[in-house]
Amino acid sequence: MQSFDRSVFALIAALTAASACRGKPAPAPGPAAPTSAPGPRVNQDSIDAARRAAEEARAKAAAAEEARRTAAMLSSVRAELVKTIYFDYDKDEIREDQRIALDVKVPILTANPSVRIRIAGHTDSRGSDEYNLALGQRRSAAAKRYLVSRGVPEGRIEVVSFGEERPAAQGDSEESWAKNRRDEFEIISGGDSLRVPR
Repeated sequence: MQSFDRSVFALIAALTAASACRGKPAPAPGPAAPTSAPGPRVNQDSIDAARRAAEEARAKAAAAEEARRTAAMLSSVRAELVKTIYFDYDKDEIREDQRIALDVKVPILTANPSVRIRIAGHTDSRGSDEYNLALGQRRSAAAKRYLVSRGVPEGRIEVVSFGEERPAAQGDSEESWAKNRRDEFEIISGGDSLRVPR
């Protein structure tokens, strides 16, 4: 009998416990565990940001390339403007093969009205100092006349002669003398704002 009472008591305890559990509300769900993949809006924002960054990088690269090209063109313009021309022995006439160098200077000077230049005439070492100074002056004046005849205002060009005083090459050979019979061109103002001719 005692074992029956114990069995009934265990049964009642189990039923009581079961009914007590049934009456408790189910626990509220917690926050959803984060997923590793972002939602669609976050993905689109990332794509847009990457696209903007790529466009900015392309624009910066294009601007840098344009600046490099412009600098190279300006360097070339400056080199053409100061390019030396050469003369035959004891002559001050512009040689046909040297006219090209002068013709290239004309559009540069036209596109840059603030630029002023100086033309320095030089000779080789043969002849007296006085003769060579006069020959150098005639050579620089000949180049000036040529440029003025092509439309460059006369007031933008100075001329000077150094005769044989400043040789480009040392020696008493025809090769050295040929390098010394020349007109040199110098930018004396306006060179900081050079523009490429159109």
